[in-house]
Amino acid sequence: MTRRECGENPLIEDMGGQPVALNINNLTQRNRNFRTALWTGEHLQVTLMSIPVGSDIGVEMHADTDQFLRIEDGTGLVKFGKTKDDLFDHKRVNGNFAVFVPAGTWHNIVNIGNRPLKLYSVYAPPHHPFGTVQKTKYDPE
Repeated sequence: MTRRECGENPLIEDMGGQPVALNINNLTQRNRNFRTALWTGEHLQVTLMSIPVGSDIGVEMHADTDQFLRIEDGTGLVKFGKTKDDLFDHKRVNGNFAVFVPAGTWHNIVNIGNRPLKLYSVYAPPHHPFGTVQKTKYDPE
């Protein structure tokens, strides 16, 4: 198990490979990093995300990974499309919304609220390296 001090966060570590029960809402609210891997297993990964006001996840597509995102706090605009340049479908989301993104779908989530957008993402199979911590969107994994 890797123990990391995650920026200003209280200690949040990747607990992958171990069975665990935790309060994911509390951990999602506490996370101040753009992305923090919480649990990375062989077939599934959970990351916590905090998207600053006016920022976004970034237009992306995962060819071989399905993704589930759960909005815990804040207001966002989810965009979907078949190509990177044509995200034609969109939906306003806030706390308690779930977003399902099939592999191969281009997508983005933009924070359109007045506070950080707090969410967690489930990837199957895992998408980021074990222990990933990105303080900002522009930091390497």
